[in-house]
Amino acid sequence: MSTLAITSQSERTADADAVSSRAVIRSAQDVADIVNAGAARGSRARIVIAIALGGVFLDAYDLTSLAYGVKDIAREFALTPVQVGFVSASITFGAILGALFGGYLTDRIGRYRVFMADMLFFVVAAIAAGLAPNAWALAGARFLMGIGVGLDLPVAMAFLAEFSKVAGRGNKAASVAAWCPAWYAATSTCYLLILGLYAVLPAHQLGWLWRVTLAFGAVPALVIILVRSRYISESPLWAANQGDLEGAARILRRSYGVDAVVEHDAAAKASAPRAARWRNYGVLFNAAYRRRTILAATIGAASSFGYNAIVFGLPVIIASFLKQGPLTTIVASLALNLLFAFVGGLIGVRTAPTVGAWKMTVLGHTLQFVSLVGLALIGHPESGAFVALAILLLGGYLFGQGFGPGSHAMTYASLSYPTSLRGMGVGFNQTLVRSASTVSLFLFPVLAAALGTKVFWVIALAPLTSLAVLLTIRWEPSGYDIDREDYAPAA
Repeated sequence: MSTLAITSQSERTADADAVSSRAVIRSAQDVADIVNAGAARGSRARIVIAIALGGVFLDAYDLTSLAYGVKDIAREFALTPVQVGFVSASITFGAILGALFGGYLTDRIGRYRVFMADMLFFVVAAIAAGLAPNAWALAGARFLMGIGVGLDLPVAMAFLAEFSKVAGRGNKAASVAAWCPAWYAATSTCYLLILGLYAVLPAHQLGWLWRVTLAFGAVPALVIILVRSRYISESPLWAANQGDLEGAARILRRSYGVDAVVEHDAAAKASAPRAARWRNYGVLFNAAYRRRTILAATIGAASSFGYNAIVFGLPVIIASFLKQGPLTTIVASLALNLLFAFVGGLIGVRTAPTVGAWKMTVLGHTLQFVSLVGLALIGHPESGAFVALAILLLGGYLFGQGFGPGSHAMTYASLSYPTSLRGMGVGFNQTLVRSASTVSLFLFPVLAAALGTKVFWVIALAPLTSLAVLLTIRWEPSGYDIDREDYAPAA
């Protein structure tokens, strides 16, 4: 029987057309080489990636769905600004806890089991939030929803990275960056749903908008649960790292379109399982990973702090600028998301394999900083020209987020670590990111009430901080074979 040795760099980075129909597996490294070379035509790898992005869609939808209805919630439950901040931030409190445990569980028990568990969180929490009789019940449901969000991102990023090749169009960096347009598609879907409900509901029933919007989050989660058994499977890289070469071969045959065969006696000689341990969080700060961990954490936290303040406050900001009714506010928010954030996210995916993550993140943060300074200087625009400029600057911020830190915060979090550490790396990153989100969502209503448009000066500190760290640590994850570090430790 002829064998296929996929070991050279050129073979690992070849297009999927060059992948043989048969591959012999002798070690976990062979599994990584097969994955890094690319899936065969007609495989289910793209479907797995699409389902993982569906989880990201849910994360974004659930985090965004409260943004428009916060005024109605405050009025219905008679909440103070501090109480509004608490209800708004409850989902990120849950996400902090979910990310901390989700990263560990993703590496410990596998990607598939965690992914399916967090879908159940989404279904239960979305329905409970839509039916909440008071603010405390709403905060509790959003907290539970946040646990689902925290569980999902480490496993979704693992699927995106571990079903993609190393280099070329559609590489790991591009697949991970695709989380960004998926995120903005979700926020746009949220606004489209609100717009549709606004059009059909009578004026005296518009107070129900926020309830329907929150409960709708259960629908896509149920769809994912229904299709999971047919298309999605465990990550072959995770299975191989657990010493299960036969399992990895089955996954490659089923989902990757590669006729993988384990060499006789190779399974018996497989390396000991790389079991996740809590102390692996400390490994993220050893000599090999410390700088990457700091860089990924800074980009993620800065991006999250600024983005959540802007996006959560977008309806309020636009209403203040335009001085129009809710319909104009909804349409303007939708247009900004589609024309700037979503388009920027697509550009981030397209440029990931060529320009790289570092340059695009620097460029995006620079545009964000300039936009926020401009918004702070304009304040409350009085003339039509300044209103148009303020809206354009908001669009500039979202555009920079889309192709820069929005796309690549997760690129850095996911591709700075090999398979054995990826779940915990993303989990730790998301714990910090969601902490920043919590601070942002809690403080924005309070700071906006106290400072007005001067709050943009505070938000501008986020991209400025991230820029300083990026210029100090110039790590480029796109095109780098990170999984090889599981078998040949980085220098």
